[in-house]
Amino acid sequence: MTNVTNDIRYIGVNDHELDLFEGQYIVPEGMAYNSYMILDEKIAVFDTADRHFTEQWLANVAEALGGRTPDYLIVQHMEPDHSASIAAFLEKYPDTAVVGNAKTFAMLGQFFEKLHVENKVTVKDGDSLSLGKHLLQFVFAPMVHWPEVMFTYDSTDKVLFSADAFGKFGALDAEDDDWACEARRYYFGIVGKYGMQVQNVLKKAAKLDIRTICPLHGPVLSENLGYYLDLYNTWSSYGVESEGVCIAYTSVYGNTKYAAELLAEALKGRGCPKVAITDLAREDMAEAVEDAFRYGKLVLATTTYNAEIFPFMKHFIDDLTERGYQNRTIGLIENGTWAPMAAKVMKGMFEKSKNITWLETTVTIKSAVTQENREQIAKMADELMA
Repeated sequence: MTNVTNDIRYIGVNDHELDLFEGQYIVPEGMAYNSYMILDEKIAVFDTADRHFTEQWLANVAEALGGRTPDYLIVQHMEPDHSASIAAFLEKYPDTAVVGNAKTFAMLGQFFEKLHVENKVTVKDGDSLSLGKHLLQFVFAPMVHWPEVMFTYDSTDKVLFSADAFGKFGALDAEDDDWACEARRYYFGIVGKYGMQVQNVLKKAAKLDIRTICPLHGPVLSENLGYYLDLYNTWSSYGVESEGVCIAYTSVYGNTKYAAELLAEALKGRGCPKVAITDLAREDMAEAVEDAFRYGKLVLATTTYNAEIFPFMKHFIDDLTERGYQNRTIGLIENGTWAPMAAKVMKGMFEKSKNITWLETTVTIKSAVTQENREQIAKMADELMA
């Protein structure tokens, strides 16, 4: 347990047992399930913890209470990694009022069939709740990234409790000096589809005097907040964060991989500030998605496969388009021994994507890289660096 401010305590837990967050994202550094408490004339607890850590979390609650009784449990997000311990909490502290919105309570009944909350406070966007010295304001953030999500702003200590926003992968006791890397992978994997909704809530947040951000995952942010807010603005507006090229490939016998590597070397030789190259069959798909959104230019290289494209490439493009991939330049490298059509298939998968600029050069390999292909790759590198 640590202090966020004189009156705000961190009471969350670290999870080093989890292998896949949300059943798909690898988390080698674990996860943090953050929970907070404001100690005032009345006491408010913010969110709970994953069911595997209920007892540990309740022990943290009891220690922070120091013999007192909580008045409110504020439920900002009903995803089970934050809400699963609600029933256990209310069993121990039955007189606590549960604070949520109409959608919160609808979901509460779905997750806890036998839980009947008698003492509840249903709030609307902009409503306030006084704890005594601390005045809380509720800021609805629908689809960031569930429809019931709301932030809570403590106007006394200038703290924004931001639910899943500004979160990241990794336990708080893990060694990680680069917040942006795992926050970016987290954002585009989980929240990336909802850029417009994030933009809307950022506009609301801009009207608040925020000095500390308390997310439900990752560290409390209290310094250089402009850095984090600017990144979220770039990510949610689908802007280019860093100059560079992402090359994503799949390869069956190594020829398409060789072409991708030739392009990477050509770009480096031309002074490209960053070349991120990924084997989609072997490396973390979420990392590849992160890189595709980070950089302004993307090259996709794959084989024709069953008259379509290799499955890992199809998965990757689906991940991009599902998350609203836009405002980017894309180049294509295809391979096919008798009927190459991967470029046509890949281009078609982006037909609903906005503001995509296609390179004039498309590299078509028929089995193995030829001298003509080398010249095409050099031309593609020139286009990417123009």
